[in-house]
Amino acid sequence: MIRKIAVTLVAVGVAAGIALSQDKMADKADKKAAPAAKSGILQPGMEPTDGWTSKGDMGQKGGEPWSNTTNGAAVDNKPVPGKTVTLTGEIVDLSCYLQLGKHGDKHSSCGKKCLANGEPVGLVTKPGQVYLLMAEEHDPRRDGGVTFRKAAADNFAKVMTVTGTETNINGVKAVYVQGYITK
Repeated sequence: MIRKIAVTLVAVGVAAGIALSQDKMADKADKKAAPAAKSGILQPGMEPTDGWTSKGDMGQKGGEPWSNTTNGAAVDNKPVPGKTVTLTGEIVDLSCYLQLGKHGDKHSSCGKKCLANGEPVGLVTKPGQVYLLMAEEHDPRRDGGVTFRKAAADNFAKVMTVTGTETNINGVKAVYVQGYITK
C-alpha cells in the first residue's frame, strides 16, 4: 500500500515537472515570437510631408459628443461614452503603419492606395500615440453618405489637427470625426 502511494506521488511529481517545463518553454517562445512594441513613433526617419506642423483642420466641433444618428442607432439610444478631443498628428493607413511602421511622405503613394481600397484610416501623434479615425455620423457612414475617407486620402502623410469624439475601449483608441456628410 505504501509502495503504491509512493509510486503515485513520484508519477504526479514527474507530470508536474514536465508541465512546468512546457509552460516555461512556451513563455520563452512567446517572448521570442512577439517582441514588445517600441514606444514612440515607428520609423522616426520617415517624416510626414512638410514636418510636424499642422497643415489644416479636419472635423467639426459639435455641441454633443455624438450626432443624432449615432444616438438613434445606439442600443437604448446610449452610445459608448465619448469625449470631444482635438488632436494633431499625421494621417496614416493603419494597416501599413501597424504592420511595417510605414508612414510619411516616402509612403504616400502606397498609403493613398491602401486608404482608397478600404484599409483603416489612422492618426499618429508626434509622441507616437495611435488613433483609428472614422466618420462619426452613423447612418450616413453606414449608407456611404460621407466623404471622410476621401478627405483623409487627400491629406495622407500630412499633419492635421483633427477634432472629433474619442473612445477608448480596452486600449483601442478611436476618434469619430463629424462634418463629412455628402449633400
